Parts: sequence; structure tokens; C-alpha cells
Amino acid sequence: MEKINYEQIRTSVVTKVRFCTLTNKGRYVPNHWHRAIELVYLLEGELLVSVENNSRILHPGECMLINANVIHSNKAISFNKYILLQIPLDFIENFISNIQQIKFVVNDGQENELKQQKINEIKEFLRKMKELDDKREENFLLYFNCLLFELLCLIQRDFSEKVYQIDVSQKQQDLVKLNKILDYVAKNYKHTISLDEIAQVAGFQVKYFCRFFKKHMGITFLEYQNEVRLSYIYSDLLNTDALISSILEKHGFNNYKLFMRMFKMRFGNTPLKIRKQQKTKQ
Repeated sequence: MEKINYEQIRTSVVTKVRFCTLTNKGRYVPNHWHRAIELVYLLEGELLVSVENNSRILHPGECMLINANVIHSNKAISFNKYILLQIPLDFIENFISNIQQIKFVVNDGQENELKQQKINEIKEFLRKMKELDDKREENFLLYFNCLLFELLCLIQRDFSEKVYQIDVSQKQQDLVKLNKILDYVAKNYKHTISLDEIAQVAGFQVKYFCRFFKKHMGITFLEYQNEVRLSYIYSDLLNTDALISSILEKHGFNNYKLFMRMFKMRFGNTPLKIRKQQKTKQ
């Protein structure tokens, strides 16, 4: 079956996973997925994570696990810092043969005392991996992999649940179709993509396409196209001094009133005020 890899994971050639400590002035990543289990451990700031339309704000010291091929998004309207570990399914399949029939459930702060102790162990593994990754001393790979495999053993033993094969197969088929749609948007978001155009890309009738997209992404296609533009605009707003009108033109957002309404709804303030607030924190 075709692999689902809408968001490509940039893994290390050494560790075969992606492990890093990310620091952002503010960031918005609209709905996406990847063929990798993702662990996020927040160190500073706040991070709003939405997983299949269920949202949670992470605070310092809290972690979250997002399963592979699960649609999710994240947003931070101010500075934050977090540890990110992404473990590709292709890597895990070498050691957990039935990984496609497993999902992991980690509810930090919402478990009983025994389960919470296990979650705290996950955090400790991530902290130790960060120390090793920061220093990169002799035998780094040996010690890093020891921690990685202990972590995998822990979540497989204490946090795994079985899922039905029929559900897995249908989800894989749906994600293959979504992959074509979102890949097309990523390459063409700067111009207005009509429903006829994108439905043809997906191989659907327009009415069926609209139902399919809304069911899986939680928003309409037009809303998603604007969300993608908004994510690029937000990044440029915080990381450049370009005029807002120039940024909008660069990313194909031609309706200024709609942009302002969406921006305030998504980030709670006007672009100029958010840019000014960000500069005062530097």
C-alpha cells in the first residue's frame, strides 16, 4: 500500500528518528499527519495541540503522544520551547511487528497514580535524551539508542491498545486520498483552488469531495486553504519586517477583511499588535 507521508519527517541519518529541542517565537501548523509516532514535551511557554478536533493546551512540564497517521495541528501565539521526538513507523516495524494494529494512549495529568508514574518516566527519558543530544559526546549513539528502546518498551508495555484491522485499512485508504489533496494544496495554495479543480485531483464528484474533506479534516476545503495561507503569513509576520500587504500578496490572500477576521479569531489580536508584542519580548 502507498505510504502516508504528507508531512515528511526529517530523521537523523545517525539515530533514524527525529529528535530535537524546538524554540519558536510563535508558530501555527494547520492540520497534517505523518507516518511517525510523535512525542511533545513542553519546557517553556504554552502550546495548543488539536488532535482529531480535540484540543488541549500544554503547559511547562506536560507531554503528549500523537499516534501515527492521526490528523493534528498545533499553535503557539508567543514564545515556547519543547522537546520533539518523532519515531517513523518504518523504524518501529523492525521491532514491533504489529505496530499497525496498535495505538498508544498517554493522558498526562489525567491518569491514576500508577499510570502517571509511568508517564513521568517517559518525561525522564526525554530529558536524558535531550542531555545526550545537546552534548553529543563519545558513545552518544549507544547511550541514545539505549534510552530510545527503553522508551519504546515502556509505551508498548503500558500504553498500547489494540485496534481493529478493518478500521486500520479504511483509515489508510482515506489518508492516501487525503495525501493527494493536501499535497496539491501545499504546492498550489497561492492561487485560488476551485472545488471543481481539487475534486478532480481527488477523483471525486464535488459533493462527495466536500463531505469527505469535512469529515476527515473538520473544516471545509476553503477554510483549510485559508488556514494554510494563514500559517505562512503568521511565520513571515513574526520573522520578517515586510509590510502586511506584501505578505498577504506573497501568499495569495486577497480578501483583506476575511484575513483580518480569521487572524483575530485564530490568534486573538491584530497582526500589527502581535508583531509589536513579539518585538517587545525579544
